Amino acid sequence: MMAAVNVFPLKCVVQHYAWGKVGLESEVAKLALSDDPSISIEQEKPYAELWMGAHPKGDAIICDNRIPQKTLGEWIAKHPDCLGSKVKDIFQGQLPFLFKVLSVNISLSIQAHPTKELAVQLHTQFPDRYPDKNHKPEMAIALTHFEGLCGFRPVEEIIGYLKNVPEFHAVIGNEAAEALENSVGDPRQVSEALKKCFTRMMNCEKKTFIDQLNMLVKRVLQEDTAGKDTTGSNGELLLQLHSQFPGDVGCFVIYFLNLVKLQPGEAMFLGANEPHAYLYGDCMECMACSDNTVRAGLTPKFIDVQTLCEMLNYTPASAREKIFPSVRDPCDPCVSVYDPPVPDFTVIRIEVPSSMERYKVACIDSASILLVIRGEATSTAALSEINIRRGSVLFIAANEGVGLCIRSVDGMLLFRACCML
Repeated sequence: MMAAVNVFPLKCVVQHYAWGKVGLESEVAKLALSDDPSISIEQEKPYAELWMGAHPKGDAIICDNRIPQKTLGEWIAKHPDCLGSKVKDIFQGQLPFLFKVLSVNISLSIQAHPTKELAVQLHTQFPDRYPDKNHKPEMAIALTHFEGLCGFRPVEEIIGYLKNVPEFHAVIGNEAAEALENSVGDPRQVSEALKKCFTRMMNCEKKTFIDQLNMLVKRVLQEDTAGKDTTGSNGELLLQLHSQFPGDVGCFVIYFLNLVKLQPGEAMFLGANEPHAYLYGDCMECMACSDNTVRAGLTPKFIDVQTLCEMLNYTPASAREKIFPSVRDPCDPCVSVYDPPVPDFTVIRIEVPSSMERYKVACIDSASILLVIRGEATSTAALSEINIRRGSVLFIAANEGVGLCIRSVDGMLLFRACCML
C-alpha cells in the first residue's frame, strides 16, 4: 500500500459578500490571483473572504492528483488521525477551526457570538437562525491598517457622549443615563447600568431613534462643513456608518463600543458575548467552526434584540486593552504565537528574514493550514515537493515537518492556524 500524502496544496473558496473590498483593492482577490494567475478578477465585484478549512459552506479543494478525495473535509473524514491524537478525540474527528482572510470595505454588522451553553439552547429553540451548537470565538490579526468596534468603552467615555450628544441621550432616556452616571466606582452597578442603557437604546421606538439620528447627522454635517471639530460627537465614524446604513440603530452603538485600530501584526480576540464589528481593512481571521451570530445593528438581517441584550459582556475596558498580544517563540526567533484563551485554535505568524535560505516549519501534534502572504519557496515534506508563493495555501497533517527552500529576496511572511491542546 502506498504511504498517504500528508502535505498538499489547497484551492480555497472565495466569498463575495457585499461588504468586501472590490476587485484588486481586495487582499483576498490579490492573494487568489497570485496563487492562480489564470483566474480573472472582476473589478466591480466584492472579494470579501477567503475560507481556508473544511467548513461545509466552503470546503477547500485538494490540488494533488494522487489523492482520490476531492475536498479537505472528505480527506479528513477518511484520515481522522491527521488531526493529531488529542484534537481527533476532543473535536470528534473534525477540524476545529476555520482560517480566513477578510477584506472589509463596508462595516460588518455589530454582533456577538454565544457561549457553548447558550449556543446549545439557541440552536434547540431556533435552529433556522442558529444553525449549530458550537461557540464562535474569533481572532483578527491585521494585514493592513485595520479598524473595528470591540467591547464596551470605559464608562467615563460613554457618560461624556451622553453629555455631548443630546440625541444619544434622548434615545437612552434620563432614567438610564442617570443610573449610569451614579454607578461610577462600583463595577457591578456599572455593568447593570450599562445593560440598562444599551437595552433602552436597542428597544427605542423606531420613530424616536430615526428622528434623533437624523437630527444628529444633520448637526454633525453642519459642524463639519463649518470646519468645527466633531470628535465630541464621534462625527467622522458616525457619518461613515450613516452613509453605509442610513437610519440604522447601529449608528448609535459607536457611543458604547471602543474604536480599536490595529497596525499590521496586531490582533484582537473576540470571546463569547463580546460585542464587535469590523469596520475597514484586511486581516487574517481564525475562528471556531460555527455560524452562530447574534446581530445588533448595521445590518439588513434579523436582529435578535432580546437574546443580544441578555448575553452581552457589559464589562467596560479601554481600546488598548482590546489588543491581543502575540508571544515570541523562545526556540524560534521567526515565530510569534497568538494563543487565545480557547482550545479551538492558535495562530502562528512566521516571518523568515531575507538572510535565511532554508527554514523548517515545525512539527506539531495538530493538523494545520499554512498561508503565504509574502515570498516564495520550494516546500518539501515526506512525499511532496511543492512550489509555494504569495497566496499559496498548504494543509499539513499532524506531526509532519515541512522544509522551505526560500527563493525570494525579501524573505517570507506566513500565517499558520492549528490547535494547540
